[in-house]
This record gives sequence, C-alpha cells and structure tokens, in this order.
Amino acid sequence: MGKVATKSRSAGKRSSAKKSSRKKSSSAEDAEAKPTASDAKDPAVEATDDKSELVDVTAENGDHVEPPPPEILEPDPELSPEEAEQARKEYLLTRFWISARGYWGKSGDRLAWLFTVGLLLLIVGNVAVQYGINVWNRAIFDAIEKRDSAVVYHLTAIFFPLAIGSVLLGVAQVFARMGIQRRWRAWLTNAVVSRWLTNGRYYQLNLVDGDHKNPEYRIAEDLRIATDSPVDFVAGVTSALLSAITFIIVLWTIGGALTVTLGGSSVTIPGFLVIAAVIYAAIASGSIMAIGRSFVQISEDKNQAEAELRYTLTRVRENGESIALLGGEAEEREGIDRTFSNVLRQWARLAGQHMRTTLVSQGSNLIAPVVPLLLCAPKFLDGSMSLGQVMQAASAFTIVQNAFGWLVDNYPRLADWNACARRIASLMMSLDGLERAEDGDGFGRIKRGETEGEAMLSLNDLSVTLDDGTAVVGETEVAIAPGERLLVAGESGTGKSTLVRAIAGLWPWGGGSVSLHADRRLFMLPQKPYVPSGTLRRAVAYPGAADDWSVEEIGEALQKVGLEHLKEKIEEEAPWDQTLSGGEKQRLAFARLLLHNPDIVVLDEATSALDEKSQDRMMQTVTKELPRATIVSVGHRAELEAFHSRKIVLERRKGGAKLVSDIDLIPRKGKRRLLGRFLRQRRTSAKAA
Repeated sequence: MGKVATKSRSAGKRSSAKKSSRKKSSSAEDAEAKPTASDAKDPAVEATDDKSELVDVTAENGDHVEPPPPEILEPDPELSPEEAEQARKEYLLTRFWISARGYWGKSGDRLAWLFTVGLLLLIVGNVAVQYGINVWNRAIFDAIEKRDSAVVYHLTAIFFPLAIGSVLLGVAQVFARMGIQRRWRAWLTNAVVSRWLTNGRYYQLNLVDGDHKNPEYRIAEDLRIATDSPVDFVAGVTSALLSAITFIIVLWTIGGALTVTLGGSSVTIPGFLVIAAVIYAAIASGSIMAIGRSFVQISEDKNQAEAELRYTLTRVRENGESIALLGGEAEEREGIDRTFSNVLRQWARLAGQHMRTTLVSQGSNLIAPVVPLLLCAPKFLDGSMSLGQVMQAASAFTIVQNAFGWLVDNYPRLADWNACARRIASLMMSLDGLERAEDGDGFGRIKRGETEGEAMLSLNDLSVTLDDGTAVVGETEVAIAPGERLLVAGESGTGKSTLVRAIAGLWPWGGGSVSLHADRRLFMLPQKPYVPSGTLRRAVAYPGAADDWSVEEIGEALQKVGLEHLKEKIEEEAPWDQTLSGGEKQRLAFARLLLHNPDIVVLDEATSALDEKSQDRMMQTVTKELPRATIVSVGHRAELEAFHSRKIVLERRKGGAKLVSDIDLIPRKGKRRLLGRFLRQRRTSAKAA
C-alpha cells in the first residue's frame, strides 16, 4: 500500500455571509457587487430564471456569497517527488468536486435534481424499450423462419410504436442531459468568475506564483469540458450498467449451458454466452487501458499548449500598435511559430494515442457481432436454438459488449476531462490562496477601515510587501486632510506605484492599515487607462453605465479635457483602444474622472503620455472642476509640484523604501498632518542627543 498522500491543517473558521449591495458609484471599486465568504460547505447558489444564462450566486437571504476555500492540504514530507506530484494531481480532482458538487447542494440550482432524476428515468425507459426491441428481434426471426406471414405483419405493426418510443426517449434524454450540462456550467462559471473578480483577485493572480496561467482559457474552455463530460460519463455508465444487467440475464436465459467434448469427456459450461461476453470485454478494455495509459498527461499538455498559443495571439492583438511601430513582426512570428510548433507536437502525440485506441476499439466493434453467431452456431445446427433465439442472443451479446466496452470508446474523453478538471482546479486553488490571505493566513495582509476625525485618508503603520514577504515600502504613517493634494515622489523602483495600489486596495500584502473617510468614494487613474470595447460613450462613462450621463454631459467632459474633436463620435462603435493615442487615452481618463466626481482621486503617472503644456491643462482642469477632491499623485516631473499642496519622497533603503521627506508645497498654519515614521524617529533621536 502507498503512503498517505496528504495531510491537512485547519484553514480556520470562515466568517458568515456578509451583506453586499450594488450602489451607483463613481468609484472603480463600486463598479461591481463583491461577494463575501460563507460558512456553508457548498457554494450557496440560488438559480434564477432571468434573461441571463448565468445562475446568480446568492445566499438564502439574497446576499451575494462565495464558497469558502477548503482546508489547506500539504504533501506528506515522506513522499518522493513523483509520489508527491501524483498526490497533487489526485487532490486537484478532489478540489474540483469540492466546488462543483455544490450544484446539487441545498443552496444549488433548484432544478438540478429535477433534471437529474428525469434523466435517470429516461435512461431506464430507454433500456426498457431496447429490451422490447430485442424481444421483437427474436419474434420476427422466428416468424420468418416459420414463414408465418400473419405474425410477420403483426410484428411489423408493433415495431413502429417501439421505434417512435425509442426516438422520443432519446430526444428527451438529450434535452435532459444537455440541460444539466448547460445549467451546471452556468452555475459553476458564475461561482468561479465571482471569486475571480472579487477584491481584484484577477489582478493579484499576476503577482503570485502558481499554476493559473491563462485563466480566461480555463474558465471559457476547460470549465466547459469539466462540466460537460461528467454528465455524459454518468449517463453513459448508468445506461451501460442497466443494459449490461438486463442483457446478461437475456444471454443467460437464452444461451443456457454449452456442452463440449474434450478428450472423450464432456464439459458443460453454464452461461457460456455471458462468460464469453465478459472475457471479450475484459480483453478489449484491458488493451485500451494499457495502450492509453498516457492519455491524461498528453491531453493536459495539449490543452496547455493550446492555451499558450491563444495567449500569444491575444498579446499580439492587444499590443499591435507597439509591435507595428517597433517593426517586431518577425520576432512575434518566431514566437507564434514556436508556440504553434508545440501545439502541433502535442497534437501529434495525441493522434498517436487515438490511432492506437482506435485500432483496438474498431477491431472490437467488427469482431463483436460475429462472436455470438459462432458460439450459437452449434446449438442452432443441432436444433436446440431457433433462428430467433440466435439473433436475439447476437443482439444481446453486442449490447452487453458495448456496455462493457463503454470505457474503450470514452477513455480519450475521460482523459481530456481529467486534464481540464485539473486545470480549472489549479485556478481554484490559486484563488483559495488569495482568499486565505484576505482572512489573514500566511503573510501579512493590509487592513482597510474608516478614518477617525477629519482625516480623509490615513496610512496607519503601513508596510507593503511582495506575496513572499519581501519588503517594498517600510512602515509609514500618513494622514491626509480633506482637499489636500499630495504628490508622492522618488526614484524609479522605490515602490511608489505599489504604495498607490495598496491605497486603492489592489495590493493586499503587507501590514498596518489604510483607512478612508466613511461614505467617501475613491477613483484611480492608472498610467495606462483601460478603454472598453463598444461606443465612445461607454468608454468615457466606464465603470459606470453608458446611459448614466447624457450625450451633452459626456461631450462637455470631452471638451474640457481637449477631446472636443471626438464629440461627434460619442455614439460611434469603434476599436477605441487601438485608434486613440496614449495621450488621448489619458485625456479620456480625465474626462471619466470629471463625470464621476469622486471624493478621493489617486493618480498613478496619469499624465506621463502628455506634454508639459497638456499636463498643466489637465491638472488645472481637475483643480477647477474638483476643488474639494483629495488627490494623491505619483509623478516624476517637477512641474507637478505646482498643482499639489504637499510632497513626500520615498527613498530605497534596506528592508524596503522609507519616507525621507515631507514638504509643504503651500505654506499653512497648524500642525503638519502628514508624518513619516522615519522622520519622527529621527527627530526624537536628535532631541535626545
């Protein structure tokens, strides 16, 4: 016996479902309702029959929730690397079912069991009709042997209702089977996408190690196969099992015992047709298992190669302008050819597996109908079996063989499902890790709360680290008053953008807390603004809805930021992400800012693509249009100081960047409210000396 593959440690109790609401907000963080963790073991999902195929993930009280991650499983240290890898693969399948089985849970899709029970009843009905046709075969051939025309005509009339019933049951079975597949895929896709989009995890996956490459392909393709195939397998196995039991009884009843003479002595073999069917199926299935033992790994490699090719092509499309300007077509072609060659290589390996399995399955299908005829021939020739019994036995033998050989025909699909389920489970495990980090497991997590007093934004003992604990920004304390305009400066690589992402809630790792004033909305402008597909109106309104503002309001915002030449194209659909220049995209982002009118604005190199004159105009516009907004900016240009009231400077130090300078760009009365821990400690030491 092998060693225990894994051992578990408690992941801690999960908090109960928290209420979440969707508010019409100008904050990027309010653009979607965020589900929270739940105590339920299964994902709490309530199916809804609305216009969307997605099944909404809700708790019984209507709150959006997501399933908690399972316990953390660690490999047994006594396992060899090969055994540990095998244990990991086995756990991936377990992890997939931990989430997937919730579809049939008490909080799952309310039609799940109706479709499932209906499918099972239809399978039973189909096997019953199949048995009726088998009995009909015996009767019709007996009538033909006896040349009894009346019975032949009577049986002909009976055949049509049987055929119609078989067809109708088959159609209904397809409806039920594909209904389960469609609704299960919708339910699980919504659950995974909800977790993926929550708390910026789709962004954080790019910052952590793990087997979660190409999550979009895993969600779109691997998850489809992972939910389609199990339904086909269960339906196929159930049908095969019922057919095997039913027609083994038929074979035993019709074939009886076979007596053969060997060396002058007689040997009686009871149920010889059943024994022959079992032996034949064992040989065929054993052969396919031996030949296709590498199917799972090859299918997994093929899927990964396909995902990498799609990712490479997507990158070329998304960065087409830069590639074209640099003349990088030859280099990109080399990368595409290299990736595509790997795809062809994996497909060649897969084709070899298919050829070998087809050799066995095709040969088995050709020989199977002949075997029962040869076995029944002696009994037919000596008159102990009628022609109808021979044909019924041949039909039953073929059905039993097909039932036993179900694995032979479906092993490639089983291998493909295995690979896809592991890939989607790997993504789930990466999301599990991020969710545990949110609950405080592992490395430190930056907390978020509400400020006390008049401060609009405060950083309380804040430190920012990588996901492995490496320090980026050291402990810092900052308090920013309402209406202040703070400039964060420093050399490249000092962690300015990382600090800004921590303030915006996108960077989770570190210590201390970031506190915002209650009921205040934060809006962030990154260096590379996101321009969604669709109309220009949608691009300017994002992340709000396109119809949240009138065409006139959007046109006015475009004019204020110097994009008046686009006012006539507000309702025009175009690839704006490709047609707008870098500077125009940043201007569009400022127009978006003016429309949303937030309380706190975070600018991360938001004017880097603009010339100095345009930068001045943008900052003047923001100052004029949003006079009460609190602004936190990251920038290198000295000209930005004219539009800020205060400036802090980060300097790279051992153990993370430190706050080394705090300057009032606009003199003011009162105690300074922006304090760096490093400065405070230095002043205290100086006084003591």
